[in-house]
Amino acid sequence: MANSLMSQVVSPYAEALMSTAKANDLTDRIAEDMSFLDDALEASDDLSSFLANPILPDDAKKEVLRQVASEQVHPYTLNFLMLLVDRKRILLLGDVCKRYKELLRKLNQIVLAEVVSAVSISDEQKDAVRQKVIDITGARAVDLETSIDPDLIGGVVIKVGSQVLDASLRGQLRRIGLSLKS
Repeated sequence: MANSLMSQVVSPYAEALMSTAKANDLTDRIAEDMSFLDDALEASDDLSSFLANPILPDDAKKEVLRQVASEQVHPYTLNFLMLLVDRKRILLLGDVCKRYKELLRKLNQIVLAEVVSAVSISDEQKDAVRQKVIDITGARAVDLETSIDPDLIGGVVIKVGSQVLDASLRGQLRRIGLSLKS
């Protein structure tokens, strides 16, 4: 979320959805729905643009959402989508999905680790990163978001919250350069 105003608008919706999910023992099911919807929005610029268009009628947006999601998501999630349309907040759906997943991680004591590597990392390497993050943070589990940055040359950069562990060759070269200057 780009700014605190956006966060102030998104958070109450995500928190209300979380509250409903907890009350009905559906937190994980709704999280699957949020992942499905977030993936659908990221995969289709047309869908994102359609939902964000303020000129299009709400009924058309609701019909598209029913076509896209009614077979995939829980009825509570579908009702939530209709509420977002009615309140003219459907353009915030992607941010609401992300915020809901953050709330679920906090509820389940799971941390998010963003891993940037020069090349794709193997499952064994992912498991090693997870274990290292668990050791550092004391979390019960770790969700990994991986991305590739060829500029790293080799190694990885792991970000957990505000902590950054730079084990990349680029980082090592930068540190060597700084030590040579001093």
